[in-house]
Amino acid sequence: MKDEHVVAETPPRAPSHSSYAPQRRTALVLTGTGTAGAYHAGVLHALHEAGVKIDLVAGRGIGVVGAAFAAIDGAEQLWDSNGLWRAASVTRLYRWRPSLRASAWILGLTLTAVLLPLGAVLLAALAYPVAYLLRVGGISGAEALTTGFGQVVELVFATAALPTWLPRLVVMALIVLLAVLGGTAGAEWFRATGRRRTRGALWWVLLGSPLDARGARGWFANGLWKLMRGAAPVAQPGPAEMGQRYTDLLIENLGQPGFRELLITAHDLDGRRDVSFALLADPYRRRFFQRRVGATDRNRGLEALDLAGDARSAAFDACAAALSLPVATEPWLLAFASSSSWRGETHRVCDRPDALGRLLDEVARAGAQQVILVSALPGPAGPHTLGAGRRDGRGRIGESLAAMESAAVRDAVASRATLFEEVFEIRPRHNALGPFDFAGCYDERSDRRQTVAELVDRGYEDGYRQFVGPVIGASGEEIEPAAIPRAAARGRTPGAGA
Repeated sequence: MKDEHVVAETPPRAPSHSSYAPQRRTALVLTGTGTAGAYHAGVLHALHEAGVKIDLVAGRGIGVVGAAFAAIDGAEQLWDSNGLWRAASVTRLYRWRPSLRASAWILGLTLTAVLLPLGAVLLAALAYPVAYLLRVGGISGAEALTTGFGQVVELVFATAALPTWLPRLVVMALIVLLAVLGGTAGAEWFRATGRRRTRGALWWVLLGSPLDARGARGWFANGLWKLMRGAAPVAQPGPAEMGQRYTDLLIENLGQPGFRELLITAHDLDGRRDVSFALLADPYRRRFFQRRVGATDRNRGLEALDLAGDARSAAFDACAAALSLPVATEPWLLAFASSSSWRGETHRVCDRPDALGRLLDEVARAGAQQVILVSALPGPAGPHTLGAGRRDGRGRIGESLAAMESAAVRDAVASRATLFEEVFEIRPRHNALGPFDFAGCYDERSDRRQTVAELVDRGYEDGYRQFVGPVIGASGEEIEPAAIPRAAARGRTPGAGA
């Protein structure tokens, strides 16, 4: 009997093709965590190839990677055969913290050593039935088998061996374990000295957050600097200088083909508010940072940072903060300018998985009239779509993040649709990869292993299938691929020739 209250989940709605207009101010919004960036890269490839006009790129989470590269005409470095999302280094993103990995190895080896005597007894017990079968079958070697295993048991349990080597091995393993944890905690404390105080029991410092975001930040920084420096043999600078050079490059070329305005959101744990980092052209810049009359805008200076103003060197900080996951990784320490509303304070900043609604609010405030929203998460599931849950730790964390983000995308689009003349969604119908499956994973539906490279290709296909073909084609507009002034982006690095 059919249940009238059960409604099957349908794919994302088809956009209103007739409402698309290239002359409108268009924003590309990239949202997601982890492997979602590969899907963003594929969609960027399709939009770039079709010559879709984009005025503003906005990012949340791993979406800041695509936004930062696309803003300076470098998105090709994401999907290229030697690009970021096809490189072998992508498998090292968001791994377990080194101290946890080392601790797991030490404990595993110690447990193996402790169980070694028991294993010897079990093998010896199995040797006697095997020897009996050999005797019954008239096969020689039965006595040698039992004698050999008997000698092994005697050796392991000898009074001069077992009471001596086993306790020493366990004690040495514990000492090494404490040294690893203590060294990691000391290194973290040393890095944070003079920037932020912490409180609480010391053993919490030994544990720390489970995942390591430094690999993701380094992967992003290396790729971004490779794009910025071009062929110039310039050493990679620190976060502040890299942010300064990135901002200078974007400001110098803003308005040129391939260069776009930039908007990034992150969450300030100490300020307990979302923070927006924006580099906009006038008159949108003036309107975006202007304090309006109303209770929600009285503290605008605390939540909106101008990358072309006081926060000129915070571009990399904004991306590093967005790549830091709440609870799962350590937050990024952001030092505000002394001339800003925060008066030089240093705050802990990270991503907020359900902050898409806030990002769309800021995009609307930046003057966007139509939005192309890209998410690597399929729509909410309906009945009869259950799959096996994940047992591994990173998989379980990723499942929780993906569920929250999927609900946030649905709520944000439904509640903010009236802010824009049209919102076009590009989302996969199915994505087996979890946020942390950088090495690939098994897909139950296709009964095979899926990879990150395939997700890049799927984003490219969905970009054409869901937007370029039905939307651009139905609009009847002739769009020529924009000229790519790569010399402007790669010919020189701001400050490199100084």
